[in-house]
Amino acid sequence: MDQFMPALPLKGAKIVIVGGGEAAENKLRLFRAAPCAVVWHTLGGEGRLPAGMQSDVTLNASPRVPPAAFDGAALVFIAVEETRLAARLARRAKRAGALVNVVDRTDLCDFYTPAVIDRGAVTVAFSTGGAAPVLARDLRSAVEGVVPPGAGILAEAANDLRDSVKKVIDDFEKRREFWVSALRGPAAIAADKGDAPGTRRALLQSLDTFRGAAPEKTGVVHLVGAGPGDPELLTVKAARLIRDADVIVHDRLVSPEVIDRARRDAHRIDVGKSRGTHPVPQERINEILIEQARQGRNVVRLKGGDAFIFGRGGEELEALREAGIEAHVTPGISAALACAASAQTPLTHRDSAQAVSFVTGQPKKGGQAVDYTALSAANHTVVVYMGVGTAAETAAAMIEAGRDPATPVALIENGTRADERILTGTLSGLGELVTREAVKGPAVIIVGEVARHARTSSGELRALAAQAERSAA
Repeated sequence: MDQFMPALPLKGAKIVIVGGGEAAENKLRLFRAAPCAVVWHTLGGEGRLPAGMQSDVTLNASPRVPPAAFDGAALVFIAVEETRLAARLARRAKRAGALVNVVDRTDLCDFYTPAVIDRGAVTVAFSTGGAAPVLARDLRSAVEGVVPPGAGILAEAANDLRDSVKKVIDDFEKRREFWVSALRGPAAIAADKGDAPGTRRALLQSLDTFRGAAPEKTGVVHLVGAGPGDPELLTVKAARLIRDADVIVHDRLVSPEVIDRARRDAHRIDVGKSRGTHPVPQERINEILIEQARQGRNVVRLKGGDAFIFGRGGEELEALREAGIEAHVTPGISAALACAASAQTPLTHRDSAQAVSFVTGQPKKGGQAVDYTALSAANHTVVVYMGVGTAAETAAAMIEAGRDPATPVALIENGTRADERILTGTLSGLGELVTREAVKGPAVIIVGEVARHARTSSGELRALAAQAERSAA
């Protein structure tokens, strides 16, 4: 470890900034909402306070820094271009007992300015020791989305209740068990809504429950869309729910990389199905969700894509409602959107498609079939889910309903994943394309003029697609 980053309390602290221009203003923004006093010596320049500045700021536009400017300062930032002046000011500040940072002069720095994620009472900082500030900012951007917006509110409420928790729970290990449970429950949800009083109430309720003064609380189930497989396509909320879950009930299409976002101690239940193989019937899945929630657990029902697009999420939600279980739904990026984007294929296009429909290649047994006549217009894109096993039948039905046999198609297998394949051809050759390329993995099929825009996985596949089009013609 090349650096150690202590947390310096800012309440009542004096921060001094010397210099003008963007570099000085950037330092000022660091303390925009901090409970400290900021003194800004602009060296004759015009000082422009950042929007939303809440700290107590004193501006000094004199071209000189007063002799006692650094007295009592905790931190001093020097943003001046003239090297000798910067060095003199740094020596003065250090003699006054302050820690000093000089912009672009790591040799004069007592500390380096980190890239900061500010959540009030919770601060996350990244530093490269001044070597690569851009890298530190990139790391901050990558992590910022997974730091809950209410983390600071949650931390403040927990701090206010620490003494009360110690009085109620005198055993260290039991206190730790309480905090693990309480900080991941309803209090976290209230904090993310910005509800500080509600956060405190939820923590108190958790404390009452923990010591047996209140009835055991029923758990909650979150129906969460896991997206197409690439973990970077998870929504921020989905990533947080997965991380906080006690139980993960997941489908076969959810990638291991997404499931690995769960805590190590989270219980994982695989209820995945494949075509013709349903080891865990839907009715049993509903029962599992209800059973786990009634044990007071935070359950995440993780589904590939979006839970409400051919994911049977509606059936599970109905079962949970009938059982009186609290349930929430978090959308995910559906396979149609993700695969089309990965294949660089617009589902609508001003020149060729003014409508798009999602259909299933495996309708409910004994249920109503898809009305392909209503989808036969040349300017209508059709995206077929779960259609690999019935590709030839689906193509024949669409052609019989009036769709041109030469209509372009794009098939995206394992979309957005490392083993993704993008195949193109025509509607009349769709069944042959699936057979010839031995398509096995989950795939979506895009039918319509927009499929002409699809990139393919290799030049060879482009040649195969062109050959299929010539045969159809």
